[in-house]
Amino acid sequence: MIGIAALWISLLLLGGGLALDRVLSDAITRNFDDGMNYVLTAMIASAEIGPDGEVLFNREPADQRFLEPNSGIYYQISGKGHEDWRSRSLWDRALKVNPEHQDDAPHIYDSDQFPGEDLRVMERSIILPGSRTRWMFMVAQAREGLDAQIRTLRSTLFESFALLALGLIVLATLQTIYGLRPLRKVRQEIVRMRGGEKNRVTEPMPAEVLPMVEELNALLAHNERQAEEARTHAGNLAHALKTPLTVIMNAATAQSPDLGDTVIREATTMRRQVDHHLARARAVGRRGAAHSRAEVWASLEAVERAVQRLYPEVRIDMDGDKEAAVRVERQDLDEMLGNLVENAAKYGGGSVFATVGRKESMVEIMVEDDGMGIPEADRMRIFDRGVRLDSGKPGTGLGLAIVRDVAEIYGGSVTLEESEDLGGALVRLRLPAA
Repeated sequence: MIGIAALWISLLLLGGGLALDRVLSDAITRNFDDGMNYVLTAMIASAEIGPDGEVLFNREPADQRFLEPNSGIYYQISGKGHEDWRSRSLWDRALKVNPEHQDDAPHIYDSDQFPGEDLRVMERSIILPGSRTRWMFMVAQAREGLDAQIRTLRSTLFESFALLALGLIVLATLQTIYGLRPLRKVRQEIVRMRGGEKNRVTEPMPAEVLPMVEELNALLAHNERQAEEARTHAGNLAHALKTPLTVIMNAATAQSPDLGDTVIREATTMRRQVDHHLARARAVGRRGAAHSRAEVWASLEAVERAVQRLYPEVRIDMDGDKEAAVRVERQDLDEMLGNLVENAAKYGGGSVFATVGRKESMVEIMVEDDGMGIPEADRMRIFDRGVRLDSGKPGTGLGLAIVRDVAEIYGGSVTLEESEDLGGALVRLRLPAA
């Protein structure tokens, strides 16, 4: 950043300095030329033809330097067939004249015809009254004064712009160092977190850096939650598998005659526990996907077809918003709806009704049955893993626990109520709308 700023400042000041030098140098040169043009015009205005046909002045030029030899300012009047009339300052020298060159307007140019003395020459061709000769009026002045002014100008410009460039580069450097200092503070905070001294960026930060720090702290909190969830899942899975494994080990040690049935029963329980925790793990891994989206009606139709094959005697009806979509992966939505509809078909009296609706920023899915319902005292407990109110039907008591866990992972909820229309249980699943 400092290097780019220094390069850009240098380029801009160089371009500006060159442009300003050209403008001011041209202004000084024009002022110099205007002085010569004034003298040339005065010479032409005071020139006339004498009795012998030669040019003479009815009044001498006011500048006394024309009378001093080698004074640096000269004039000369030349005409074809006539002797040149030169100022005394030229002494024994003469200005070069090109007889083929005629200028009705003032013509100015630089000349090095005098060794060691560069000249600025202005000339103009004039036909004076009473003469047919085209006279060339010439004024020349040494460039030494003009060049000295331009050198002083350029020296002043260079020093001023160099000082300005230095000041701007120092300012850009200080601004960059000061502006990036909060990022160095953030880096130091991260070093302390990696060293175990703290777990968050707690140093006060400027408003420009604060959003990044807040996002960093949110990321750390998210990672901590995921790590804690992973530890909890591992502990829960280990605890869930410990009892079936103990039963199998005891039956095998005692050489129980029903060892085969025991292994099958407990293995089924363990598989269901593993499926439960895998479902949670998949939901946790997918919940951060910004593109998560599932159509509720399509998922309900797929679940209805699957459950209908398992329970052909059960009637399943659906109604509500067919366009509703939720911010949930389709696999997880299928698993939640599958558990709810299957439970309603299994424990109901033969009729299941599913309704889809919207409520603010949530999609609400209600699954009702015409069974015996669930006592109000058991409506919270039934979501615990392994809890079954009807042990006469096959199952592991993990279906509602899976629905609750996956819904909460996606920011939703599930509650149990009593169905007013069918008289059985009503499960209300609320998920974020897509």
